[in-house]
Amino acid sequence: MPWLPELFSAPALQHILDEREDRRLAAVPYFDGLRTGETDALIASFAGEPELHHPVRGRVKGAAAFGRFVADTNAWISEHNVTVEDVDVVVTPRRGVEEVVLHADGDDGRIALPFALVADRDEDARVIELRVYFSTWPLTGAHAIRPPLLQPDGDLHADDVVGEYQRALAAGDVDAAVAAFEPDGYVREPAGGAHVHRGTDALRALYTSFFANGDGIPLEHCTVTDDGRACALEYNVVAWGRTALPPEAGIAVYVRGDSGKLAAARIYDDSDPPLAADSWRHA
Repeated sequence: MPWLPELFSAPALQHILDEREDRRLAAVPYFDGLRTGETDALIASFAGEPELHHPVRGRVKGAAAFGRFVADTNAWISEHNVTVEDVDVVVTPRRGVEEVVLHADGDDGRIALPFALVADRDEDARVIELRVYFSTWPLTGAHAIRPPLLQPDGDLHADDVVGEYQRALAAGDVDAAVAAFEPDGYVREPAGGAHVHRGTDALRALYTSFFANGDGIPLEHCTVTDDGRACALEYNVVAWGRTALPPEAGIAVYVRGDSGKLAAARIYDDSDPPLAADSWRHA
């Protein structure tokens, strides 16, 4: 949730509060802020000059470029009758992660686009950098392989069940990957929609497909944002089984259930697997 509420006009902020029926909004969510059209408030929310990394637009840096990006995004929202479905937020003192699903008009009807945003913040809660993650598959039917945004941190390790799951994923261990989830836990692939796999049988079929190329799917870990309930991991995909891949940026959000196992894993990247399969993603 990147934007500072005090920077918006009173009418714009009141509209956001009325829409959300929330009188204690600590920060303005990403799309709520964009849709106000108050670009000066958005730019002033940054600690320095605006910087945003986008799967389609690439690196957007500087006030002028960011202003054009905001205008273009609002035009797309209007043209495609976009509505925003809130999914989750993970917030720590220096970073916030927002998850939404964008529902938009497409050539063949409505599409659902899972979307994640990461905001690095300074000690005054101003934005240092924004990183946007989504797959272009729902929009175009094709992958947009994305170079790394971050360098791997060799000292970074996820804890508890998230770490157990990462080790199972890297090792290609179907049993261990499935065991990391609660009985009704689910994985949502970046395509969203029907690409949700819930329950032990569905997850076993999914990971059997994922690991059919002879090995696991190791990830380079770049950042961890963990509030105790959910853990967001930014990463680079570097291999799929026996096939090395050009490093590609992504993020996954892992939600812990009451049992301590995973209730959900939601994935945002655009890797193209080396094997043709019914499921084209990884987790």
